Amino acid sequence: MSVTIYHNPACGTSRNTLGLIRNAGIEPVVIDYLSNPPDRATLAALVASAGLTVREAMRQKGTPYVELGLDDPAVTDDQLLDAMLAHPILINRPFVVTPVGVRLCRPSELVLDILAEPQRGAFTKEDGEPVIDEQGQRVDHG
Repeated sequence: MSVTIYHNPACGTSRNTLGLIRNAGIEPVVIDYLSNPPDRATLAALVASAGLTVREAMRQKGTPYVELGLDDPAVTDDQLLDAMLAHPILINRPFVVTPVGVRLCRPSELVLDILAEPQRGAFTKEDGEPVIDEQGQRVDHG
């Protein structure tokens, strides 16, 4: 199974998502999007394929979102995409692409919906929250 993750190694959610992919026995293509951002067409396709609006795909926390005036509802999708390309930190993460679909994996467990391979064992998030039990089954937190 071909899997690509647009990854920020400084982000816990991105690291947890990568861990879940690897826990399924998959070694994905890892793209550090901060140093190697997608081109405009790829970014627009990721957003659309994930079923998001451009604004929903933007990261606000810890970014120049407000300083750049991107919180103004009059800012167009094209302008938002331009800002994301100029400042890749504005791209929310991690986006994961598999043959099953594309997701913005926030929370990281959303990646499980698009992995065709089962989990191979227990997995616990960095914060200690169990996600997969010893039998490779998703832990129900509800």
